[in-house]
Amino acid sequence: MDRQELERVLSETFDDTGAAAVVARQAGDMADGGQFDADFGGELTVETVVENLHDAPGEYSLAERWNWWLGALDISHGGYARFSVRPDVDRQS
Repeated sequence: MDRQELERVLSETFDDTGAAAVVARQAGDMADGGQFDADFGGELTVETVVENLHDAPGEYSLAERWNWWLGALDISHGGYARFSVRPDVDRQS
């Protein structure tokens, strides 16, 4: 997982630079942990993250989209909630 590329794509796609950095960091940690690879038989990619975030309700912020996807992963496979972001601290100062 290329965290810098993910951050760039998220920032451009969802117009949210602060949350993009946080989500990219969490996605990178999730990829490094290997659970996604084991659960889905393939590497977590920038494209996979962006595709799944597009599936979230359109009015959701980037952090809400990320948490929505992780909630679905956690329900279906377990162990993903730890990668969620707190909406009240999704911005870097």
